Amino acid sequence: MATLVYTNAFLQINAVNLSAHASEVGLNYASEMQDETAMGDSSRINKGGLKNWSVDVTFHQDFAAAAVDATLFSLVGTTVCVEIRPQNICSTAINPIYSGIGVIESYNPLGGTVGDLLDAPLTIQPAGDLSRATAAT
Repeated sequence: MATLVYTNAFLQINAVNLSAHASEVGLNYASEMQDETAMGDSSRINKGGLKNWSVDVTFHQDFAAAAVDATLFSLVGTTVCVEIRPQNICSTAINPIYSGIGVIESYNPLGGTVGDLLDAPLTIQPAGDLSRATAAT
């Protein structure tokens, strides 16, 4: 069984590689549960419904051109292409590409307390299906 220490994820939003600015990248993937319980059942019976996904990222803020703020600020509320890989290397069977079109729900460019590193959290919600591929790129 191969294990992985999560130290070098790949994150691209609208063809801009923001991997070097991210301190945390989370991909959430779920199915809505539909209650199929009927009269006479003694336990709840669930059925998988529509899929749902989201991306949560924490960036170390950078206001330079083509960096975090310059890339993300104008994209809040719009659709973006997002691609994530567990490792910042070519995709293989053990390094799949997760990609989809999402909407940037929230981006917090400023916030923190004195002495803290300025971080900027971001949340992307789905605007289409999430796909998984293992083709070499």
